[in-house]
Amino acid sequence: MSENLKRTPLFDSYKTYGGKTIDFGGWELPVQFSSIKEEHEAVRTKAGMFDVSHMGEIIVRGEDSLPYLQKLLTNDVSKLQDGQAQYNAMCYTDGGTVDDLLVYKIADHDYLLVVNASNIEKDFDWMQKNSINHVTIHNVSDSYGQLALQGPLAEKVLQRLTKEDLSEIGFFKFKSNVKIGDYDALVSRTGYTGEDGFEIYGDPAEIVALWDLILEEGKEDGVLPCGLGARDTLRFEACLALYGQELSKDISPLEAGIGFAVKLKKENDFIGQKALVEQKESGIPRKIVGLEMIDKGIPRHGYAIYKDDQKIGEVTTGTQSPTLKKNIGLGLIDSQFNELGTEVEVEIRGKRLKAVTVATPFYKRQK
Repeated sequence: MSENLKRTPLFDSYKTYGGKTIDFGGWELPVQFSSIKEEHEAVRTKAGMFDVSHMGEIIVRGEDSLPYLQKLLTNDVSKLQDGQAQYNAMCYTDGGTVDDLLVYKIADHDYLLVVNASNIEKDFDWMQKNSINHVTIHNVSDSYGQLALQGPLAEKVLQRLTKEDLSEIGFFKFKSNVKIGDYDALVSRTGYTGEDGFEIYGDPAEIVALWDLILEEGKEDGVLPCGLGARDTLRFEACLALYGQELSKDISPLEAGIGFAVKLKKENDFIGQKALVEQKESGIPRKIVGLEMIDKGIPRHGYAIYKDDQKIGEVTTGTQSPTLKKNIGLGLIDSQFNELGTEVEVEIRGKRLKAVTVATPFYKRQK
């Protein structure tokens, strides 16, 4: 593994728990600890914990922080109350995606943005380039570690370590200064697995201690340390977009299927709004669809999709679903072919194999 790869504060803990590391966007991160299937199953049925300290944190403060974020982001940040989080996208003027991210409203004039690890510098540069007066922007990524405890038993396990009533932290809400064991943390409930669960933000050294504390507390409940492999299969089954696959500078939020986070009619114009309005009015040219293989084969990222010998798109993500035991994928295809039940072909190792477009998400938890 290259010595130039970045490492999270938990790097030394990986070996203790049997983690196998890979290069992920310039970071040396665990792909798995036991096995991807075992970790996936733990999150779906019990709980699993992920080190997501590689994610970026950027603080936006100042009296014009709200108008600035309204200009920068596609969603309507004015709707946020203190203690609420919001899924968002940041676009280029042509409607392509700079990044997808979360916005946490700490207080008036005080916001925390959580961005994708591989985009931290790019996002920060873009935010500075488009800055306005009376706003300060700080990249504080090195000051935070982050854990994600995900699965149906997540609340039960974490509740045993805190006096804070975790049931009061609703979906896309958070609380600051939550005492977990002896440590203060910001605890949110957003999730990237299709399951219930929490994100725990804190001082990097304390996050290392919390990793051990929570895994020890959850051992009797079957809580496992989990790597990027299971994180990807879990988010994929729930059809949650991944930047670099479903989203990119060449794929707009509307094409990627996250139009719910794009408020084209909000009062403040945002960067890329004009292009996205035009895209919507003239008909979104490409759309993400679900694919299920008919022939034997696994669709993978970048594989070409055909209809009647015409290339109509590419697979953005694909695998054998651990939950459904089917070979499935997401594909970005020409919109005229996105009707459910359309038979297409995926080119796998030089052969075109039959698949059919299906409804998404592939998996939805029972509430």
